[in-house]
Amino acid sequence: MLRPVKKRPLRTYSILEGQCAGPEACPLSRIQAGTTVCIKHLSTAPELQVRLRELGLGEDQHVKVVACASTFICQVCNARFGISEKLADAIFVEAIPTSQAAL
Repeated sequence: MLRPVKKRPLRTYSILEGQCAGPEACPLSRIQAGTTVCIKHLSTAPELQVRLRELGLGEDQHVKVVACASTFICQVCNARFGISEKLADAIFVEAIPTSQAAL
């Protein structure tokens, strides 16, 4: 007999002025262009986590969101990467103070 699948409620995140409000990390896809954040968690398959870290998108890395349209353009270590919204949903970040945001 098949059991009905329980859907988990969609988690909501508070965003103020393009940054996560409070101490909790939020998805990169919720950040406004021009904001610098710090990656806290990669919620992807292990193989993809390895590849993202190879590209410089690992934990504790500062990332500047350059543009957020259908593709998210992120600047990391003087390089720019375009990632999909789905991938940006799986990268959890925390806002960093403006004084520490220099890349």
